[in-house]
Amino acid sequence: MSTTLPAILQEPIQALLDEGDKLFDKGKFDAALQKYEEARALLPSDLERWEASTWVLAAIGDVCFLKGDHQAAQAAMQLASNCPEGATNPFIQLRLGQAEFELGKLDQAVIALSLAFATGGEEVFEDEDPKYRAQVVRP
Repeated sequence: MSTTLPAILQEPIQALLDEGDKLFDKGKFDAALQKYEEARALLPSDLERWEASTWVLAAIGDVCFLKGDHQAAQAAMQLASNCPEGATNPFIQLRLGQAEFELGKLDQAVIALSLAFATGGEEVFEDEDPKYRAQVVRP
């Protein structure tokens, strides 16, 4: 079963993601979030089936985290984790773990941050607050 959306959906979703990314890069988080939410609205209801869902939800979770909305970030990254390749994506696991940490869900944070480290190594934590790296459990 393919995880790629038909072009009629994929193209406008990608265009909205690109617009959102440009706004994000300029620090215009609210405007970026609006574009990402527009992209999310175009996704089919069976989110967990589509690769595009992974990236749309990760973008939403990232901007929400940077805006300090840890609850929304956690929800988006949890959904992204259930989409194709989300569970093993180090960035998704990093943001999920960070949001959970900030929400006081320390057990879940340790799991996600440790998975981020296991799949992405030290690089994933390079530009992040050291408090998150300190949560990582190594075997």
